[in-house]
Amino acid sequence: MAELEIRNLHVSAEGKGILKGLDLDVEKGRIHALMGPNGSGKSTLANAIMGHPALEVTEGTIHFQGEDVTEAAPEERSRAGLFMAFQYPVAIPGVTVSKYLRMIVNAHRDAQGEDEIKIKDFARLAQEAMALVNIPKDFSSRYLNEGFSGGEKKRMEILQLAMLQPEIAVLDETDSGLDIDALATVAEGVNKFAGPDMGVLIITHYQRILHLVKPDFVHVMYEGRIVKEGGPELVEQLEARGYGWIREEVEAAA
Repeated sequence: MAELEIRNLHVSAEGKGILKGLDLDVEKGRIHALMGPNGSGKSTLANAIMGHPALEVTEGTIHFQGEDVTEAAPEERSRAGLFMAFQYPVAIPGVTVSKYLRMIVNAHRDAQGEDEIKIKDFARLAQEAMALVNIPKDFSSRYLNEGFSGGEKKRMEILQLAMLQPEIAVLDETDSGLDIDALATVAEGVNKFAGPDMGVLIITHYQRILHLVKPDFVHVMYEGRIVKEGGPELVEQLEARGYGWIREEVEAAA
């Protein structure tokens, strides 16, 4: 059984239907790539998985580790082991990276019935994680995402991933707007942490990150549904042919 199971999911935003009967399984220990043209509903799916309050699930279910989380609050999903790296991370002036990281680590520890992490242990954990994702030590004293470059914001997302070690990580277009060096850093982080204890869903409409992070499964989204699935060879087909043939296949089957 997949850790994340989505069945017949219909989601609306401001009264407009965006997801239209979507089915998707994401397994722990596997890298899944979700691709599709702009406007197909990829980011809506990511936000629906995490329980964004602006979205309305009108039909279908989201199960995580066998539990129905369709109506669960975002913080409940996070504490259960779901994680999302945002396409556009927000700045939080006045809150340092270190303070923010300690807060989210303690929130997860509290959910597991554990005491707050000792400052000495947190400092060691944070330094180890920052070394893994090639982040300078002075990063921890900066305000969260304030004045960060696009690449620094995405590295911050991967740093959170390293600290929390979730069961399933959803990366919503983490590769958008990155230069080659920043893209390589993000890909390196994903490759380091994806493994037997973590599943990853990479959402993208580019192929370039999938040359650095090799997916086990590729899912293609079109007009609110998964319309095609396959292995890494599907990435090569999309790179060579674009999305036009996907559209033609869907219309021919209608």
